[in-house]
Amino acid sequence: MIKVYLSKDKVKISGHSDYAQKGYDIVCSSASSIFITTVNAILKFDKESISYKNYVDKKNDENDYSLLEIKKHNEIVDTLILNMMELFDELEIQYPKEINIIKEM
Repeated sequence: MIKVYLSKDKVKISGHSDYAQKGYDIVCSSASSIFITTVNAILKFDKESISYKNYVDKKNDENDYSLLEIKKHNEIVDTLILNMMELFDELEIQYPKEINIIKEM
């Protein structure tokens, strides 16, 4: 299961949905696309407002995660983060067994 942790200043995604075999999993692809598109959009407007990293454990992919940290809130960043949260909510509605969103706001 994919877990998305949302807080005021962080978004962390970990796990795998196991909806389909690796490379063909539309839920994992969707979650990755939502995250990467949001990061790229924020960086286009304000490179100093966030930091992010993707951690890949070559020995155990269950430990893989992506982390976005918000260093500076502004209208654009907050709007893009809100949009990302709404997209994750929609994904969870469609695939409740494959993705779980934990909000700590």
